[in-house]
Amino acid sequence: MLDLHRLRLLKELHTRGTLAAVAAALGYSSSAVSQQLSLLEKEAGAPLLERVGRGVRLTPQALILVRHAEAVLNRLEQAEAEIEASLTAPTGVIRIAAFQTAMLTLTPPLLDLLARDAPKLRLDAVQHEPERALSLLTAGACDLVLAEEYPCYPLLLRPGLDRVDVGPDPMRLALPPALAGRSLSQLSDQRWILEPADTESGRWARALCRAAGFEPDVAFDSTDIVTHIRLVETGHAVAILPDLVWPHTPPDAPELGHRHIYTCAREGAHRRPGVVAVRAALKAVYSKRVGSPAP
Repeated sequence: MLDLHRLRLLKELHTRGTLAAVAAALGYSSSAVSQQLSLLEKEAGAPLLERVGRGVRLTPQALILVRHAEAVLNRLEQAEAEIEASLTAPTGVIRIAAFQTAMLTLTPPLLDLLARDAPKLRLDAVQHEPERALSLLTAGACDLVLAEEYPCYPLLLRPGLDRVDVGPDPMRLALPPALAGRSLSQLSDQRWILEPADTESGRWARALCRAAGFEPDVAFDSTDIVTHIRLVETGHAVAILPDLVWPHTPPDAPELGHRHIYTCAREGAHRRPGVVAVRAALKAVYSKRVGSPAP
Protein backbone atom coordinates (compact mmCIF):
# COMPACT_ATOMS: atom_id res chain seq x y z
CA MET A 1 0.00 0.00 0.00
CA LEU A 2 1.36 3.42 -0.98
CA ASP A 3 1.60 5.94 1.85
CA LEU A 4 -0.46 9.08 1.12
CA HIS A 5 1.90 11.39 2.98
CA ARG A 6 4.83 10.17 0.90
CA LEU A 7 2.80 10.50 -2.27
CA ARG A 8 2.13 14.13 -1.34
CA LEU A 9 5.88 14.67 -0.87
CA LEU A 10 6.53 13.23 -4.33
CA LYS A 11 3.88 15.52 -5.80
CA GLU A 12 5.49 18.49 -4.05
CA LEU A 13 8.90 17.52 -5.43
CA HIS A 14 7.41 17.44 -8.92
CA THR A 15 5.94 20.92 -8.35
CA ARG A 16 8.90 22.56 -6.59
CA GLY A 17 11.79 20.87 -8.36
CA THR A 18 14.25 20.25 -5.52
CA LEU A 19 14.37 18.40 -2.22
CA ALA A 20 15.51 21.61 -0.51
CA ALA A 21 12.47 23.51 -1.81
CA VAL A 22 10.11 20.78 -0.56
CA ALA A 23 11.84 20.74 2.82
CA ALA A 24 11.68 24.53 3.13
CA ALA A 25 7.99 24.62 2.19
CA LEU A 26 6.97 21.94 4.68
CA GLY A 27 9.38 22.67 7.50
CA TYR A 28 11.33 19.40 7.17
CA SER A 29 15.01 18.74 6.61
CA SER A 30 16.12 17.69 3.13
CA SER A 31 17.36 14.39 4.56
CA ALA A 32 13.94 13.69 6.09
CA VAL A 33 12.23 14.27 2.73
CA SER A 34 14.80 12.06 1.02
CA GLN A 35 14.25 9.26 3.56
CA GLN A 36 10.48 9.37 3.06
CA LEU A 37 10.86 9.21 -0.71
CA SER A 38 13.25 6.26 -0.37
CA LEU A 39 10.53 4.44 1.58
CA LEU A 40 8.05 5.31 -1.16
CA GLU A 41 10.39 3.75 -3.71
CA LYS A 42 10.32 0.51 -1.72
CA GLU A 43 6.52 0.64 -1.53
CA ALA A 44 6.25 1.28 -5.28
CA GLY A 45 8.82 -1.35 -6.19
CA ALA A 46 10.40 0.96 -8.75
CA PRO A 47 13.04 3.70 -8.80
CA LEU A 48 11.44 7.13 -8.43
CA LEU A 49 14.43 9.48 -8.35
CA GLU A 50 17.63 9.65 -10.32
CA ARG A 51 20.62 11.85 -9.62
CA VAL A 52 21.30 14.76 -11.98
CA GLY A 53 24.36 16.69 -10.85
CA ARG A 54 23.64 17.79 -7.28
CA GLY A 55 19.89 17.46 -7.74
CA VAL A 56 17.36 14.76 -8.55
CA ARG A 57 14.96 14.09 -11.37
CA LEU A 58 11.72 12.12 -11.29
CA THR A 59 11.74 8.87 -13.26
CA PRO A 60 8.92 7.90 -15.66
CA GLN A 61 7.54 5.67 -12.91
CA ALA A 62 7.52 8.61 -10.49
CA LEU A 63 5.60 10.73 -13.00
CA ILE A 64 2.97 7.99 -13.20
CA LEU A 65 2.64 8.10 -9.43
CA VAL A 66 2.42 11.91 -9.41
CA ARG A 67 -0.44 11.86 -11.89
CA HIS A 68 -2.39 9.37 -9.82
CA ALA A 69 -1.44 11.01 -6.52
CA GLU A 70 -2.99 14.29 -7.63
CA ALA A 71 -6.24 12.52 -8.54
CA VAL A 72 -6.30 10.39 -5.36
CA LEU A 73 -5.61 13.27 -2.99
CA ASN A 74 -8.25 15.40 -4.71
CA ARG A 75 -10.86 12.63 -4.53
CA LEU A 76 -10.13 11.98 -0.86
CA GLU A 77 -10.69 15.65 -0.05
CA GLN A 78 -13.94 15.57 -2.02
CA ALA A 79 -15.01 12.51 -0.03
CA GLU A 80 -14.22 14.28 3.25
CA ALA A 81 -16.23 17.29 2.07
CA GLU A 82 -19.24 15.11 1.22
CA ILE A 83 -19.09 13.36 4.58
CA GLU A 84 -18.94 16.67 6.43
CA ALA A 85 -21.78 18.03 4.30
CA SER A 86 -23.97 15.11 5.33
CA LEU A 87 -23.77 16.22 8.95
CA THR A 88 -26.17 18.75 10.42
CA ALA A 89 -23.56 21.38 11.29
CA PRO A 90 -19.92 22.13 10.50
CA THR A 91 -17.59 20.09 12.68
CA GLY A 92 -13.94 19.20 12.91
CA VAL A 93 -10.90 21.43 12.59
CA ILE A 94 -10.09 24.05 9.97
CA ARG A 95 -6.43 25.09 9.90
CA ILE A 96 -5.96 28.61 8.56
CA ALA A 97 -2.74 30.45 7.67
CA ALA A 98 -3.07 34.23 7.75
CA PHE A 99 -0.90 37.34 7.47
CA GLN A 100 -0.19 39.53 10.49
CA THR A 101 -2.87 42.22 10.10
CA ALA A 102 -5.53 39.55 9.73
CA MET A 103 -4.26 37.72 12.80
CA LEU A 104 -4.42 40.97 14.79
CA THR A 105 -7.76 42.33 13.65
CA LEU A 106 -9.89 39.71 11.88
CA THR A 107 -9.11 36.50 13.76
CA PRO A 108 -10.51 37.50 17.21
CA PRO A 109 -13.99 38.52 15.93
CA LEU A 110 -13.92 35.55 13.54
CA LEU A 111 -13.46 33.20 16.49
CA ASP A 112 -16.30 34.93 18.35
CA LEU A 113 -18.65 34.56 15.38
CA LEU A 114 -17.77 30.91 14.79
CA ALA A 115 -18.26 30.14 18.50
CA ARG A 116 -21.80 31.47 18.14
CA ASP A 117 -22.78 30.12 14.71
CA ALA A 118 -20.66 26.96 14.39
CA PRO A 119 -19.83 25.87 17.95
CA LYS A 120 -18.70 22.37 16.90
CA LEU A 121 -16.12 23.76 14.51
CA ARG A 122 -12.60 24.44 15.75
CA LEU A 123 -10.39 27.03 14.05
CA ASP A 124 -6.61 26.73 14.42
CA ALA A 125 -4.54 29.61 13.03
CA VAL A 126 -0.88 30.16 12.20
CA GLN A 127 0.72 33.39 11.02
CA HIS A 128 2.50 33.31 7.67
CA GLU A 129 2.97 35.71 4.79
CA PRO A 130 0.94 34.77 1.69
CA GLU A 131 3.67 33.07 -0.34
CA ARG A 132 4.62 30.78 2.52
CA ALA A 133 0.98 30.21 3.45
CA LEU A 134 0.07 29.18 -0.10
CA SER A 135 2.96 26.72 -0.13
CA LEU A 136 1.59 25.15 3.03
CA LEU A 137 -1.87 25.01 1.49
CA THR A 138 -0.80 23.17 -1.66
CA ALA A 139 1.19 20.76 0.50
CA GLY A 140 -1.87 19.99 2.64
CA ALA A 141 -0.42 21.54 5.80
CA CYS A 142 -3.40 23.90 6.19
CA ASP A 143 -6.96 24.06 4.89
CA LEU A 144 -7.45 27.74 4.17
CA VAL A 145 -5.22 30.74 3.50
CA LEU A 146 -6.14 34.35 4.23
CA ALA A 147 -3.86 36.39 1.99
CA GLU A 148 -3.21 39.92 0.78
CA GLU A 149 -2.34 41.19 -2.69
CA TYR A 150 -0.88 44.61 -3.51
CA PRO A 151 -1.47 46.64 -6.70
CA CYS A 152 0.79 45.51 -9.57
CA TYR A 153 2.18 42.65 -7.47
CA PRO A 154 -0.26 39.74 -7.81
CA LEU A 155 0.74 36.35 -6.46
CA LEU A 156 0.50 33.65 -9.11
CA LEU A 157 -1.72 30.87 -7.82
CA ARG A 158 -0.87 27.30 -8.64
CA PRO A 159 -3.46 25.14 -10.42
CA GLY A 160 -5.88 23.41 -8.10
CA LEU A 161 -6.58 26.36 -5.79
CA ASP A 162 -9.94 28.07 -5.31
CA ARG A 163 -9.76 31.84 -4.63
CA VAL A 164 -12.56 33.89 -3.05
CA ASP A 165 -12.17 37.64 -2.55
CA VAL A 166 -12.94 39.10 0.88
CA GLY A 167 -12.60 42.78 -0.05
CA PRO A 168 -10.29 45.77 -0.53
CA ASP A 169 -8.32 47.28 2.33
CA PRO A 170 -7.44 50.97 1.75
CA MET A 171 -3.84 52.08 2.36
CA ARG A 172 -3.17 55.54 3.81
CA LEU A 173 -0.37 57.67 5.19
CA ALA A 174 0.24 57.17 8.89
CA LEU A 175 1.75 60.35 10.34
CA PRO A 176 2.72 61.66 13.79
CA PRO A 177 0.44 64.49 14.99
CA ALA A 178 3.11 67.10 14.19
CA LEU A 179 2.95 66.13 10.49
CA ALA A 180 -0.84 65.86 10.19
CA GLY A 181 -2.16 67.12 6.88
CA ARG A 182 1.01 66.58 4.85
CA SER A 183 0.71 64.85 1.50
CA LEU A 184 3.00 62.09 0.28
CA SER A 185 5.07 64.47 -1.84
CA GLN A 186 5.74 66.59 1.28
CA LEU A 187 7.43 63.77 3.17
CA SER A 188 10.71 63.47 1.29
CA ASP A 189 12.60 64.85 4.31
CA GLN A 190 11.15 62.35 6.78
CA ARG A 191 12.41 59.05 8.18
CA TRP A 192 10.25 56.12 7.07
CA ILE A 193 9.38 52.71 8.36
CA LEU A 194 8.46 50.29 5.57
CA GLU A 195 8.31 46.58 5.04
CA PRO A 196 11.45 45.08 3.43
CA ALA A 197 12.11 45.87 -0.22
CA ASP A 198 11.78 42.20 -1.20
CA THR A 199 8.13 42.05 -0.06
CA GLU A 200 5.11 43.06 -2.16
CA SER A 201 4.15 45.72 0.39
CA GLY A 202 7.68 47.10 0.53
CA ARG A 203 8.04 47.26 -3.25
CA TRP A 204 4.65 48.92 -3.66
CA ALA A 205 5.28 51.58 -0.98
CA ARG A 206 8.70 52.47 -2.41
CA ALA A 207 7.22 52.73 -5.90
CA LEU A 208 4.57 55.15 -4.56
CA CYS A 209 7.25 57.39 -3.07
CA ARG A 210 9.28 57.36 -6.27
CA ALA A 211 6.18 58.27 -8.27
CA ALA A 212 5.77 61.22 -5.87
CA GLY A 213 9.30 62.37 -6.78
CA PHE A 214 11.59 61.08 -4.03
CA GLU A 215 13.41 58.04 -2.70
CA PRO A 216 12.18 57.33 0.85
CA ASP A 217 14.71 57.46 3.68
CA VAL A 218 13.91 54.03 5.11
CA ALA A 219 15.43 54.28 8.57
CA PHE A 220 13.39 51.34 9.90
CA ASP A 221 12.78 48.12 8.02
CA SER A 222 10.29 45.71 9.59
CA THR A 223 7.51 43.27 8.72
CA ASP A 224 5.97 43.85 12.17
CA ILE A 225 2.96 46.14 11.77
CA VAL A 226 2.86 46.79 15.52
CA THR A 227 6.36 48.26 15.26
CA HIS A 228 5.20 50.51 12.41
CA ILE A 229 2.33 51.85 14.51
CA ARG A 230 4.47 52.39 17.58
CA LEU A 231 7.17 54.37 15.73
CA VAL A 232 4.54 56.54 14.06
CA GLU A 233 2.69 57.20 17.34
CA THR A 234 5.93 58.21 19.07
CA GLY A 235 6.89 60.59 16.26
CA HIS A 236 9.97 58.69 15.06
CA ALA A 237 8.78 57.69 11.57
CA VAL A 238 6.10 57.97 8.91
CA ALA A 239 4.51 54.97 7.24
CA ILE A 240 1.85 53.73 4.85
CA LEU A 241 -0.56 51.43 6.65
CA PRO A 242 -3.81 49.61 5.83
CA ASP A 243 -7.09 50.66 7.40
CA LEU A 244 -7.48 47.27 9.09
CA VAL A 245 -4.59 47.88 11.49
CA TRP A 246 -6.42 50.64 13.34
CA PRO A 247 -8.69 49.52 16.18
CA HIS A 248 -11.21 52.30 15.55
CA THR A 249 -11.17 55.03 12.89
CA PRO A 250 -8.36 55.04 10.30
CA PRO A 251 -6.23 58.21 9.99
CA ASP A 252 -7.83 61.20 8.28
CA ALA A 253 -5.62 60.90 5.19
CA PRO A 254 -6.25 60.37 1.47
CA GLU A 255 -6.31 56.79 0.21
CA LEU A 256 -3.11 55.98 -1.67
CA GLY A 257 -4.42 52.73 -3.06
CA HIS A 258 -5.65 49.48 -1.61
CA ARG A 259 -4.63 45.89 -1.21
CA HIS A 260 -7.01 43.01 -1.90
CA ILE A 261 -7.74 40.50 0.84
CA TYR A 262 -8.78 37.02 -0.27
CA THR A 263 -8.95 33.40 0.81
CA CYS A 264 -7.65 30.30 -0.94
CA ALA A 265 -8.54 26.65 -0.46
CA ARG A 266 -7.68 23.53 -2.39
CA GLU A 267 -10.30 22.73 -5.04
CA GLY A 268 -10.89 19.30 -3.55
CA ALA A 269 -11.69 20.82 -0.16
CA HIS A 270 -13.32 24.17 -0.88
CA ARG A 271 -16.83 22.72 -0.45
CA ARG A 272 -16.12 21.37 3.03
CA PRO A 273 -18.78 22.84 5.32
CA GLY A 274 -16.09 24.03 7.72
CA VAL A 275 -14.26 25.90 4.97
CA VAL A 276 -17.55 27.37 3.72
CA ALA A 277 -18.49 28.43 7.27
CA VAL A 278 -15.12 30.11 7.92
CA ARG A 279 -15.27 31.96 4.59
CA ALA A 280 -18.79 33.18 5.29
CA ALA A 281 -17.81 34.31 8.78
CA LEU A 282 -14.78 36.16 7.39
CA LYS A 283 -17.02 38.03 4.96
CA ALA A 284 -19.33 39.00 7.81
CA VAL A 285 -16.45 40.12 10.05
CA TYR A 286 -14.88 42.12 7.24
CA SER A 287 -18.19 43.75 6.32
CA LYS A 288 -18.76 44.84 9.92
CA ARG A 289 -15.19 46.06 10.20
CA VAL A 290 -15.29 48.31 7.11
CA GLY A 291 -18.92 49.33 7.61
CA SER A 292 -20.12 48.18 4.20
CA PRO A 293 -20.81 44.85 2.51
CA ALA A 294 -17.73 43.05 1.29
CA PRO A 295 -17.72 42.53 -2.47
